Amino acid sequence: MPFLFCNTDNTCRYASRNDYSYWLSTDKPLPGSMPLISGDSLKDYISRCSVCEARANVISVHSQTSEIPACPSGWDPLWLGYSFVMETGVGAEGSGQPLASPGSCLQNFRKIPFIECHGRGTCNYYTDSYSYWLAALNPNDMFRYLS
Repeated sequence: MPFLFCNTDNTCRYASRNDYSYWLSTDKPLPGSMPLISGDSLKDYISRCSVCEARANVISVHSQTSEIPACPSGWDPLWLGYSFVMETGVGAEGSGQPLASPGSCLQNFRKIPFIECHGRGTCNYYTDSYSYWLAALNPNDMFRYLS
């Protein structure tokens, strides 16, 4: 857990058993014999990242069709991907990010692209975890009423 919980008597603790955190995962398959991941083996399942700075802004452009959208005039493409909206886990807890954020354009599609960790120190891909992706629509049917 990357956070502390502090109560009114000025006592702070790292996570409790009912705390959850969500991490973008790698595409390494989960071995069938290991229902929970913990300790050093966890590093193979959590995606790594870099924070970088540039002179210009970076944005994501989504088409909401199966066509890859073009960058605006004067912008150069950095990568192509899939439109990721948000994730939820136990108790409808979850997170999302603005669609203009580069983090909303994931290079690889995975049904559940995140791993859920609990305060007891174990992590896994759970069946009650959901990921939400921007759907591809037929431009000719976008405003048609469906019953």
